[in-house]
Amino acid sequence: MNATTKTVQIRLRRSSPAYWRITFDNPPLNVMGPQFVQEFREIVTAIEDDEQVKVVVFDSAVEGFFLNHSDFLANFEDLKRIPTGPTGLEAWPDILVRLTRAPVVSIALIRGRATGNGSEIALASDMTFVSREKAVLSQWEVGIGLVAGGGPMARLPRLMGRGRALEVLLSSDDIGGELAEAYGYVNRALPDAELDAFVDALARRIAAFDKWAIANTKRLVNASLPPDVEIAAGWDACMASVARPATQARVKAFFELGFHKPGEAEDRLGAYLGRLGR
Repeated sequence: MNATTKTVQIRLRRSSPAYWRITFDNPPLNVMGPQFVQEFREIVTAIEDDEQVKVVVFDSAVEGFFLNHSDFLANFEDLKRIPTGPTGLEAWPDILVRLTRAPVVSIALIRGRATGNGSEIALASDMTFVSREKAVLSQWEVGIGLVAGGGPMARLPRLMGRGRALEVLLSSDDIGGELAEAYGYVNRALPDAELDAFVDALARRIAAFDKWAIANTKRLVNASLPPDVEIAAGWDACMASVARPATQARVKAFFELGFHKPGEAEDRLGAYLGRLGR
């Protein structure tokens, strides 16, 4: 990572040449800011360039949070200044699209909250397995007056159908592991005590297979993905929504309820969003 950055927020561990673990580690809330985006871009480039890696698993070192919403205390201009990626998309959607297209199996292991950006990583990954007791997923943006920027409007309807996608997006409510499985948001919700062993065994099994067969099977399945123009439209709407006075007013009101610091408002984000505008 760039030596001028602060403490590294993403750690890469090679369990074997074919199997990598990528851990998000930005306590206390695992929020996503410009530094995280830059580091994740480097990780995705490494995945694309490595000829031996076949499986990557994303997890978290921060208790209670897989990956959370964006960092509203960071300089927004720093994010906007990150150059577009190889797809021609802006930095965050570019990273997610490249992850989905990479000739490598990506698995999200979610224990804790995956809100906004964390949900978008889950949707961009090839498979997602969550803790039945401890996982919470949400696309919270509408509740704060925003439009999501990482492609959930394009991806969710293809996973769970239009009605359920709209429920997730427009309610901005928290979705527990069991309901997420029932809706098709994730592959499976497993008992928390079994989650790590299950994902590790699956990753090691796939890592033992032939990369050419893995990559070409994934390439053919990817014909079902949304086109980049749908992802780009979501990002454009997100950027337009950030500057709206109504959005800024709701963000300010949410800060007054305890948003963006450890406590009830972050732990029960969906419930607290319901208080806005009342």
